[in-house]
Amino acid sequence: MTATLDKPIKAPTFRHVSTARRIKNQLATATVWLCFGIALIPLIWVLFVVLAKGFHAVASATWWQNSQKGILPDMYGGGVYHAIYGTIVQSAIAAVIAVPLGIMAAIFLVEYGRGPLARVTTFMVDILAGVPSIVAALFIFALWIATLGAPQSALAVSLALVLLMLPVVVRSTEEMLKLVPDELREASYALGIPKWKTIVRIVVPTALPGMVSGMLLALARVMGETAPVLLLVGYSKSINTNIFNGNMASLPLLMYQELQNPLEPGRERVWGAALTLILLIALLYVAAAAVNKLLTRNR
Repeated sequence: MTATLDKPIKAPTFRHVSTARRIKNQLATATVWLCFGIALIPLIWVLFVVLAKGFHAVASATWWQNSQKGILPDMYGGGVYHAIYGTIVQSAIAAVIAVPLGIMAAIFLVEYGRGPLARVTTFMVDILAGVPSIVAALFIFALWIATLGAPQSALAVSLALVLLMLPVVVRSTEEMLKLVPDELREASYALGIPKWKTIVRIVVPTALPGMVSGMLLALARVMGETAPVLLLVGYSKSINTNIFNGNMASLPLLMYQELQNPLEPGRERVWGAALTLILLIALLYVAAAAVNKLLTRNR
């Protein structure tokens, strides 16, 4: 009797699965994998074509160290140093403006969002998320340049990029703040800590890894926008450090400019700039994953 009671009780196993259910499961799995493979085909094809056509230009050291100053349309050589500089500067200025505004808006919606103001804010963020880049560029052109009389400049481009970047930052930050357990907030309140300090010292640090990843992904999303640079700034073959006036190149603008060159050097620069932009965006995605992992490990 004792030996019988000492034996471990095994959980019941159900080995029999009907043939119909097994076939349905295999069919569903095969369908998912098939759809996944079909979705990868255009992505792999685009990457292969851009890599094959743009590798020759990118592989040159002068591509990363020089600009197009003094390079004629029928001449090989030169680089995209000026365009990389313009892309980074315009996106960085947009991030400096959009990130604080997006974080504060997300904190308001999650922590204080009650009443008509919160509903209006949510509605406007949803509308802004669906605004095409050309509409954002036209709005900045009408307000900043046509109405206020400001010149076409990199700052105007950055203002248009703010409109495109802001809803992405708000939504990503909002989702990360919602994932913070309410128990942390309640424990902080129980200790007599004010709500604003709870948000600053408890909620935001807890959600910070996901917030930083969302910010970097939003930055990567606006780096390749073409409409703002076509309307709000002119192309320059050299670096312009003045963000308030003058033309400034960027990688999308360089591609558009070189598309008008029917010669082979122009086509090579187009594909090289496209591959450079893909590499920059991929680098941002890798940085977002690395920062998320690092902050999560150190938390």
